[in-house]
Amino acid sequence: MKSRKFVGVICAAACALILTACTISYKLNGSALNYDIYHTIHVSEFPIRAALVYPPLQQTFENKLLDAITRQTRLQEVDGTSDLEMSGEITGYSLSPQAVGQDAYATQTRLTITVRVKYSDAKNDANNIDQSFSAYRDFDASLMLTDVQDELCEQICEELVDLIFNATIGSW
Repeated sequence: MKSRKFVGVICAAACALILTACTISYKLNGSALNYDIYHTIHVSEFPIRAALVYPPLQQTFENKLLDAITRQTRLQEVDGTSDLEMSGEITGYSLSPQAVGQDAYATQTRLTITVRVKYSDAKNDANNIDQSFSAYRDFDASLMLTDVQDELCEQICEELVDLIFNATIGSW
């Protein structure tokens, strides 16, 4: 009888502890912003400052970044003064051999894109970031870069935007 009472007390205490200690929180908008504080964002152009230039890259990156902000937040994109500001530049666009075959020629080539981002939070300076982000994709060295460049840039830009969003607005 004592053991049943003891087990009942333990179960009741465990249930009470679980119910008071655990809360489940979901953010369906993809960000951790408090929309009572943050309403606007200004996204500047990201000019290409890399030694190797692929002109469509700037527009591709900027469009993907703005799309992510629009899709995943309720922030209003404005010109001029805003609660949050994001600016930067594309600092790297490079090719490098990755795998070497028996004939000493590269069998894989890596395209790497690097973006430097300056993120400013007008409400909380502790959230400010000045950081570089890189992403890459490998492709078969027998292919011409011009044949795969558009697709690779799309994929790399998507990854870069995810990294940047999560480090800034997403606060993951």
